[in-house]
Amino acid sequence: MTIRIAVDNCTGCGQCLAVCPFDALTLEDDKVVVNDACTLCGACVEVCEFEALSMPPEEAGQQPVPRPADGIWIFAEQRRGRLAPVALELLGEGRRLAEQLRVAVAAVLLGHNVQGLAEELIAGGADKVYVVDHPNLAEFLEEPYAAALTALSRRYGPEIILAGATYVGRAFIPRVAALLDTGLTADCTAFAIDPANHLLLQTRPAFGGNIMATILTPRSYPQMATVRPRVMKPWVAEHERQGEIIPVQLAELDQPWRCRFVQTISEITETVPLGEAEVIVAGGRGLQDAKNFRLLAELAELLGGAVGATRAAVDAGWISYQHQIGQTGKTVAAKLYIACGISGAAQHLVGMQSSDLIVAINRDPQAPIFQIADIGLVGDVFEILPALIQQIKANR
Repeated sequence: MTIRIAVDNCTGCGQCLAVCPFDALTLEDDKVVVNDACTLCGACVEVCEFEALSMPPEEAGQQPVPRPADGIWIFAEQRRGRLAPVALELLGEGRRLAEQLRVAVAAVLLGHNVQGLAEELIAGGADKVYVVDHPNLAEFLEEPYAAALTALSRRYGPEIILAGATYVGRAFIPRVAALLDTGLTADCTAFAIDPANHLLLQTRPAFGGNIMATILTPRSYPQMATVRPRVMKPWVAEHERQGEIIPVQLAELDQPWRCRFVQTISEITETVPLGEAEVIVAGGRGLQDAKNFRLLAELAELLGGAVGATRAAVDAGWISYQHQIGQTGKTVAAKLYIACGISGAAQHLVGMQSSDLIVAINRDPQAPIFQIADIGLVGDVFEILPALIQQIKANR
């Protein structure tokens, strides 16, 4: 199946050839011709001013896919009997979207001996909780987790499935999307609803964070997306909320799996974990040398916070990857974020712009970081930081 061509309307202008990423279009006798490389991406249709190109009816949405009836699902990630914070963040976003779609919000809880978390999910915004409790789900393995969520989805038919873009989510959610033959948008930072078509508008950074792309999956259900942790705000817990807890037995889990769990090795750190820190002091290329990160560490210790860094600082070998914040690092939402010598590249802003109070220190008054900063200090970071540290010590 390929793009439809109204030959009489085609002027041979060649605009469609220029935008086709698959070289699927050629000109013959000043008329466009399509070959088997066409993927129906629709780029050529959007640029054609003469309505010579159009999508096939079933691809253009003229034969809409029946909309499932079970509303919005949130994958409630848990680790050793404790909910991952991203689960409650997703419930908050799910409630906001559900109000626009006028549907219910359900949480999917997978694990073993985890029934006690269901009430916490209801308090966090779930109208119902599907609980799949099985020994094969005691520790995370991609195969059984994917089998469980896929079987649940086929049985109940959700309209939307959201999961955290954590190690767990990134490991098995793509497998679920493939098994359900549907689309998946990864690392989303925002959602909206198209009210006319009840479609989920999924926004994520693209092209290295230089643009924000909005993606739709109009021809398959469920609509699936993963969300970076610490981007969405959790719902304010209402412990008096009532909801339905639905235990589900799945025969698909009663089989041996090709992988087995060996052990979990915990990361040992003497500082506040970056993802949980309320105060973060972060440095970028403006710090010039690894030794200057000691200034950040001293300030972070005084404030009871953690040290962060841009990718440029990590790539330069000044600090380890576990401190990296941004599109290819951690996403944080601190109460106080102090950016020292950070210019404010889009890739870094994606990872920290949800912080409550952003203080930027930079010599360049035109640095992009000042566009999102609540407080901007234009000056030398090597003069401002020591003065700030001295003042904090004096006040104490």
